[in-house]
Amino acid sequence: MRKTSVTLRTKKIKNGMLSIYLDYYPPVVIPTTAKLSRREFLKIKIYEFPENNLQNRHNESQLDLAEEIRAQRFLQLRNREFGLPENIEHNVNFHKYFSSVVEEYYNEGSRSNYQVWKVCLKHWESFAGKDLQSRQLTIWHVKEYRNYLLTTKKRRSDSKKLSINTAGTYYKNFIIVLKKAFKDRILITNLATDAKHIKEQRNTRVYLSEDELTLLWKTPIDEPKVKHMAMFSALTGLRFSDVITLKWEDIFKDEHQGAYIQLTHQKTDKRQSHPISNMAHEILKKQSSQKDLIFQDIKYYQVVRYLKKWIDDSKIQKKVTFHSFRHTYATLQIANNTNIYVIKEMLGHASISTTEIYLHSLDRDKIKAANSINIDLDGL
Repeated sequence: MRKTSVTLRTKKIKNGMLSIYLDYYPPVVIPTTAKLSRREFLKIKIYEFPENNLQNRHNESQLDLAEEIRAQRFLQLRNREFGLPENIEHNVNFHKYFSSVVEEYYNEGSRSNYQVWKVCLKHWESFAGKDLQSRQLTIWHVKEYRNYLLTTKKRRSDSKKLSINTAGTYYKNFIIVLKKAFKDRILITNLATDAKHIKEQRNTRVYLSEDELTLLWKTPIDEPKVKHMAMFSALTGLRFSDVITLKWEDIFKDEHQGAYIQLTHQKTDKRQSHPISNMAHEILKKQSSQKDLIFQDIKYYQVVRYLKKWIDDSKIQKKVTFHSFRHTYATLQIANNTNIYVIKEMLGHASISTTEIYLHSLDRDKIKAANSINIDLDGL
């Protein structure tokens, strides 16, 4: 295994000068950017081809300075290996580091939750500002940020507080950042260890029955594409982010598997073969597109607008969102006794515990208990 090293290197710049930088192995978090990198530019310049004694002396003095910094950095890295706190990585701008984690989360493909992470960062900024250094971060900040989230208002509202579940999501993301900061040796101690999670409330997951889906299909809508997308989600369990990015090149059909999708879930970045019913496949064939995206020229805000009017026109008295169609798929699969581990794979859940939440939407024991008492009430 290659040992820790810090090497002086140069990069050619304009006017016949060289810029000196440090090449780290393994990579370190650069204090000025709070990002992982193998390079730290020292803002020290030397002449590439010195032409006189003055330029020679300049090069010698600057190289001596660069070597002194290199030796200091090397000792700091070695100290880190032996658990000592004196390390350049330990004191970076925490807001910048937090921001880099958010951007990394986006760049790795978890785009459906990107806005949630951005708002989480904004709340941290409102609480702690932008100037807090990682060495200044203490368990006090961790606990007080929790209290802040439990009492603060929504960013787009002057009257409503954050819901418990929203506050819990933001705090959970913050704990993820703390754990990563400790792993990256930004934090000397793992502050996430003493962080008390915000216990989320169990929400009622709205779903539609088969009769309600049939009613919706027969209800006119101003934009048929929205109807097709919603029904396709109810028949496949796909999220909006998966439906809107679905391409014709992802759709296959053969005599052995029938119709199926080679799908990469946008939320989890997990790729799998996803069987779909003939009915779902027929919905896809109704689209006017021939290549690239199947559902083209439609934005989420348009879907929301058309969906609301469509539900109102159907007279269904439920608070239905696009995600309700994914809930519908999961709940109806449970109602039809599909193995929960199969449902987990079809929904692309990372953990079975997430899938088990749908069991509460259709609690068979409670339903059985509710109908266990039978009394003759004059023929009712």
